[in-house]
Amino acid sequence: MSLIDLITALCIIVGCFFFSAGTLGLLRLPDVFTRLHAITKADNVGLGLIVIGAMLQAESWATRFKLGLIWILVLIAGATVSHLIGRSALQAGQTPWEEA
Repeated sequence: MSLIDLITALCIIVGCFFFSAGTLGLLRLPDVFTRLHAITKADNVGLGLIVIGAMLQAESWATRFKLGLIWILVLIAGATVSHLIGRSALQAGQTPWEEA
């Protein structure tokens, strides 16, 4: 097993941890705004680490470019959808959670 394989495995394992943490935040946090924050931040970092791990194993620069492009598109889509959901929640009268 080479160093690249170990780094790839580490990136994918840590990326899966971030996906799990985002899912846990989605299930446990008190309101839509904190849930959106948890799921978008953790999933973007998790996907980034998994993409980096996949890029290390890719054989061509075209494949690496496509993986990077997918990650960028997911970042843009996640931010846009998160903003739309948050704005809709505010318009529906939901208020952000405040610690008592």
